[in-house]
Amino acid sequence: MSVVDEVLTQLSRPVRQLALRYRELLKFAMVGASTFVIDTVIFFALKWTVLAPKPVTAKVVAVLVATIVSYVLNREWAFRTRGGRERHHEASLYFLFSGIAIGLYAAPLWVSRYLLHLQTPYTTPLVEEIADFTSGQILGVLLGMAFRWWAFRRWVFPTRGTETTERPIEDVTELSNVEPFPVERATVERAATERAAADLAAGEHGATPNSASHGSAEEHDISRPAAG
Repeated sequence: MSVVDEVLTQLSRPVRQLALRYRELLKFAMVGASTFVIDTVIFFALKWTVLAPKPVTAKVVAVLVATIVSYVLNREWAFRTRGGRERHHEASLYFLFSGIAIGLYAAPLWVSRYLLHLQTPYTTPLVEEIADFTSGQILGVLLGMAFRWWAFRRWVFPTRGTETTERPIEDVTELSNVEPFPVERATVERAATERAAADLAAGEHGATPNSASHGSAEEHDISRPAAG
């Protein structure tokens, strides 16, 4: 059982149902949180060392590294049940929209530094650091993630039916190679059991009149005296 499955089993039923309903968004947010840490570490490591005079460049480099990690995690985990495009087409669109997102990530920092002049010598080093973190790591990240969430679902990882032949519902789990959550599996099994019971009851109900009429015909034939 994965860590996510273990956490879901510990939640109350209403919260678990809500989490399952929006599990794709939750996975995307978890990927975003992971890449946020990567982005932040690289950004400040570069800004405090080799790219001290060029914070926007440091931000772009940090976002590029985080984007590569994000693609792997989103493709193999957050959006693994989606498809519809060839891998090279999918990767091209992913990095195209991520390139647009890099501009959105860096835009608040650029405004903070070069329009509002929240940097030394116009302000104190402490204010500069707070402004850089707020604009680059909070506003920029939120703006970029909102755009990426919309673009990835709409263009990069479309639903399976948009560009591929539709397949029976029973084949979805096998084709996507995804093991359902335990709570999902229990729900599916319970629904299958109830459906089988309903089909059996309907079959017995439909067979009763025929069986009765067939039995009456046999009794009528037996009671008929033999000719001659």
